[in-house]
Amino acid sequence: MRRLGELAVPGAVVGMTAGFVAGGLALVVGQPPGWAMVTALTLGVPLALLGGVYGLLVGSGRIRIGVFAPAALFWFAGFPLARLAHEVLSGLVLGGAPAWPPDLPGFLAYQAMVSVGWAIGFLWLHERIAPGWLRRVRAGNPAADRLFQRYVEHAASLAEARERRRSRAGRA
Repeated sequence: MRRLGELAVPGAVVGMTAGFVAGGLALVVGQPPGWAMVTALTLGVPLALLGGVYGLLVGSGRIRIGVFAPAALFWFAGFPLARLAHEVLSGLVLGGAPAWPPDLPGFLAYQAMVSVGWAIGFLWLHERIAPGWLRRVRAGNPAADRLFQRYVEHAASLAEARERRRSRAGRA
C-alpha cells in the first residue's frame, strides 16, 4: 500500500498546495485567519485526494504522461467535485450548515469550464514534481521505478524531436 501511496504523492502535493494558495489569497482579501484555514483545508484536501488518484492513474498507465487531454478530462469531472466539496464543507464549518450553491447545475458547469485552466497548471506542476520524487523513491518501489523510466523515455523522445527540428531548421 505504501508503494502505491508513493505514486500519489506528487498529485496530492499539487492539490494541497493549491488549497494553501487559496487560503493565502483569502487572507490577502481580508478574510479572518480561521476562514482562510477552512478555505485551505476544504479545497486543498479534495484537490489533494483527486491529485493522488491522478498519480495512481498515471502510475498504472491508464493516463499517459505528457498528454493534456486525459488530464483535462480527469479534472473536467474532478475539479467541479472538489469545488462543490469546498462550498458545502466551508458552509458547514463556518456557518453550521452545508452551503449548497443556489444554482447547482450552473455552479458545476462553471467549475467544469474553469477546470481546463486548473488542468493546465496541475499537469505542468505534476510533471515537474513527479520525476524528482520518483527518482527518490524508486529504489524500494518497482512501480515508481517503472514510472520513472517512463518519464526518462518521454524526456528522451522530446529531446530527440527537438534536435530533429533544430537540424531541419539548420538545413533550411
